[in-house]
Order: sequence, then C-alpha cells, then structure tokens
Amino acid sequence: MSQAAGSVLQPGMAFPAFDLPALLPPREGQEDYHPGRLTRQALPEGRPWLVYFYPRALTSGCTTQACALRDGLAAPESVERAHGLLVLGVSPDPVSRLKRFAEKEQLNFPLLSDEDHRLAEACGVWQEKKLYGRVSMGIVRSSFLMDGAGIVRAVNPKVRAATHHDWLRQTLQETPLPQPPGGQAGVKLQAS
Repeated sequence: MSQAAGSVLQPGMAFPAFDLPALLPPREGQEDYHPGRLTRQALPEGRPWLVYFYPRALTSGCTTQACALRDGLAAPESVERAHGLLVLGVSPDPVSRLKRFAEKEQLNFPLLSDEDHRLAEACGVWQEKKLYGRVSMGIVRSSFLMDGAGIVRAVNPKVRAATHHDWLRQTLQETPLPQPPGGQAGVKLQAS
C-alpha cells in the first residue's frame, strides 16, 4: 500500500504490510531482550494492536510515552489488558539503540527499527519538521489503533507524549473492538 507524501493512514484502511528488524521483550523464563524480525503476518490474529511512531529512543518525550504504555499493559485491571492489546513502537533507531532503551526502561512490548523509514512513509508519518528554524525530515509522533483484522480503527496524527496514554485509554473505551478470549495483553510473538 502506498501513501501519497504527507497523507496519513486513515480509519477504515488496512495497515500496510511490514517486515522489520525488531527487539522483542524477554520470552517466558528468560531475562534478555532478543533481536529478530517482525512481520505484519506474525501478529496474532483477532487481537487489536497499536502501532505508535516515535522520533528517537532514549529521549525524554519518547521515554515518557513508552513508560506510560508499559505501565498500562502491566496494570491488572487496565483497559489495555481487557482488550488484549498488543503494542508496537516504531522509530528510525537501530536495534542496538532500541535494546538500550528497552533494557533501561524495562519495556514490555516490541520495538521495531524502521531505519530506512519505509513503514513511516507508508503510514504518512515521515514528514518535514521545523525546529528552531531548521528544516529536516523525520517521524511525526503518531499512533494507529487496529482491530484484530489489521484495519485502522483510530488515528492520532500528532501525538503528545505526555497525553498519548490518556488518548489510548479513552479510544479503547469508545471504539468497538472484538474482545479476545481471556483478555490477555502482552501477547508473546514469534519473530523470525
């Protein structure tokens, strides 16, 4: 699926296929994060998932955002757990930087490395940015919530790191999504 430059993936559209290097949380009985590749096809069918794009691991805003998602997935009575939500963080960082980030913050969800920004471009979040008069291309912090069939149900095209988790909780409460059996978040993925 190709997106016109600057157009953001919209509700009702299928999330594009991807095959990216990934850092996965420790498997049951293990302590170490492990690298692999994650594809769209490897996601558990029937479970809703969130893909959030963030500019750079180990920065204050990205840490705030990731830690709020981590805590929401870990909370026993959270709406994320009730929906069996799978969270995927995507940035242009190499896997080595993602590993430092995940270990430092004890993240409980996969981080994907989109170094060539192909997925970011397909979703319309690789855009021109201006900071202190300087223009560059980069990821615009954005979030996409998909149902279990991979159809976009909600989009937050300009996420604020501090309020992203609030948006997610409210969206999950307001958006009809299929309920997975047992309502378990933190689904274990098999990466190639």
